[in-house]
Amino acid sequence: MAAFGLLFLASGGSALAQKTSDLSGLWQTETAGSTVRIVRCGNGYCGTIAATAGPGVDAKNPDPALRTRKIVGVQIMQAGTPSGAGFEGSLYNPNDGKTYAGSVAPKGPDTIEVAGCVLSVLCKRQTWRRIR
Repeated sequence: MAAFGLLFLASGGSALAQKTSDLSGLWQTETAGSTVRIVRCGNGYCGTIAATAGPGVDAKNPDPALRTRKIVGVQIMQAGTPSGAGFEGSLYNPNDGKTYAGSVAPKGPDTIEVAGCVLSVLCKRQTWRRIR
């Protein structure tokens, strides 16, 4: 599922964020469990699940009415605040139904680091690869 791959890590300094390469595109999560389409939105980027392995339903959503919805097409990332070489924001993790603070930062032309944080100190990171 998309879960862990949808977490972010904060980056510092806003001048570099203005000069980052375009993060728009289709990205494969580190575990290859999901594909996320990232597009420009506002001053940053938003990400929507484009494909996922497994049942692909939002079974852990805190809203019982949404627990049977398909997660393909669900926006799980909103990183609209430039910060350092990347962008800060929030993301939704369908594996646990929670929303986390975090960021996304380019690490190369076809690689980004995505991480999610709890209390700004407990962070998990993943490297995603551009598919196209």
